Amino acid sequence: MNKLEKLEHNMVKISMEVEPQTFEDAVNRAYLKQRGRIQIPGFRKGKAPRKMIERFYGPEVFYNDALDDILPDLYVKALDELKVDAVSRPEIDMDTIVPGEPVVLYATVAVKPEVELGEYKGLVAEKTTVAVTEDDVMDELKKEADRNSRLVDITDRAAEMGDTTQIDFDGYVDGVPFEGGKGENYTLVLGSHSFVDTFEDQIVGKNIGDEFDVHVTFPENYHAELANKQATFKVKLNRIQVKELPELDDDYAKDYTEFDTIEEYKADLQQKLLDNRQKQADEERQNTIVEQAVANAQIDVPEAMINDRVENMIQNMTNQMQYQGITLEQYMQYTGTNMVTLRSQARPQAEKGIRRDLVLEAIAKAENIEVSDEEFEAEVKRMADMYKMDAAELAKNISDSEKEAMKAELKDNKAIKFLVENAKEA
Repeated sequence: MNKLEKLEHNMVKISMEVEPQTFEDAVNRAYLKQRGRIQIPGFRKGKAPRKMIERFYGPEVFYNDALDDILPDLYVKALDELKVDAVSRPEIDMDTIVPGEPVVLYATVAVKPEVELGEYKGLVAEKTTVAVTEDDVMDELKKEADRNSRLVDITDRAAEMGDTTQIDFDGYVDGVPFEGGKGENYTLVLGSHSFVDTFEDQIVGKNIGDEFDVHVTFPENYHAELANKQATFKVKLNRIQVKELPELDDDYAKDYTEFDTIEEYKADLQQKLLDNRQKQADEERQNTIVEQAVANAQIDVPEAMINDRVENMIQNMTNQMQYQGITLEQYMQYTGTNMVTLRSQARPQAEKGIRRDLVLEAIAKAENIEVSDEEFEAEVKRMADMYKMDAAELAKNISDSEKEAMKAELKDNKAIKFLVENAKEA
């Protein structure tokens, strides 16, 4: 029998009762699964009877595995039976297990909070008029030219700020080499502030082949073993290069763009800049409207829900770093942070995101906003086109949970569109 107890701040406590025979069967399955790894004096490994193992290690030796076996299904059935919309990981507790009696487990979990919507129609937000000047176009052209530049070797002068150099370096603190302080033919752009303190400044004025010392002090927020330490680097300057930019003329347009003249390319660039700025302005206005709707609503967000969102954010951050080749531990070391700081920094964004999601969901419900099959299929096709896949093949590989998440996002977007269409200009 399952029971529900409502707690404060949208938390509930679920009591779940396991029949003695159900628990006994789970304990026996745990025994059969583990016995091959258990050695009892007087028995060959894996051959000891369950009673002998329990007598040797205690009757509770298989309890945890038994509970791990039965709890997932038990919890899901309890949520379904009691119609609990859980929005956090459950905290599990239990009464003392007495052989032959029912086992009582407790799950404390956050439930989706009720949203009391405030004013969300007729919200006021300024509509920005955007423009693109000739200088804006030229700035973008120069960035394009920089991306299409080539490096040319310089041999007749000393290094200057802005040069791209190649150096060998070997760092020491108190005369002792330190990890990560050595490099060969390392590419360093002078003035990029890629290296600590005044390292790059001390290369200026040096010539190819020069060997010299660079003295720096590591900042206090550098990873622990080097923070505030003074270091000396033995440096050799191997190469000096400068960027050679292409001429912004018709030949450039023909070589690097789909246009025949630089004027045609500039006109296209101007339109793209205008479109991008308009899109950004529209998104800023949209965010302002949504933020007003969220601020006007009343929601008691449970702490457990926020904590779960924070952990998900940190996990996503960890995955992104692993993709870039570093671990979360290395990141914390480099930045002088720790898990407490990371969680504290993520918490405001987590709570803001939860409130936004809940308000948009409530508005969609209040306005009977739904996502049609046609709209979902159109989204699948858009994704398939983006990833150059067959839409039917992609649809087959979308799990039920992914499908629900996609529909929820589409519904949120429709709710946002509703808010914008019903807003007023300042």
